[in-house]
Amino acid sequence: MSINAPRGTQDILPGTSEKWQYVEQQLTDLCRRYHYKEIRTPIFEHTELFQRGVGDSTDIVQKEMYTFEDRGERSITLRPEGTASVVRSYVQNKVYGLPNQPTKYFYIGPMFRYERPQQGRQRQFVQFGIEALGSDDPAV
Repeated sequence: MSINAPRGTQDILPGTSEKWQYVEQQLTDLCRRYHYKEIRTPIFEHTELFQRGVGDSTDIVQKEMYTFEDRGERSITLRPEGTASVVRSYVQNKVYGLPNQPTKYFYIGPMFRYERPQQGRQRQFVQFGIEALGSDDPAV
């Protein structure tokens, strides 16, 4: 057993964590200025969500997902990206039926991909994203 962090992950120590907090706060403030609201989705989802949402034949699904079976023999995946989970939440919670569409979300959180670690690419990384759902207007 190794006492080192797994390959492709890193500790964010004091001194660096404050820089991350600053960037995250700037992004949050910018999103709120344009009426985007924060959404937090599970770190793991049913594998099928990413197979359908990202595409069954993409490299992400074929080669890069951290997938395992839980004790109930369900296929579970650590989220490799944020959009599929946001859309799943929007549909599952019937947000599409609420007034004042479009619904504008932002997220900041850890994602996981089994990639060859190299400069600027880690297996655990933070992704920021925005999603505007419920409108056909491309200007949203």
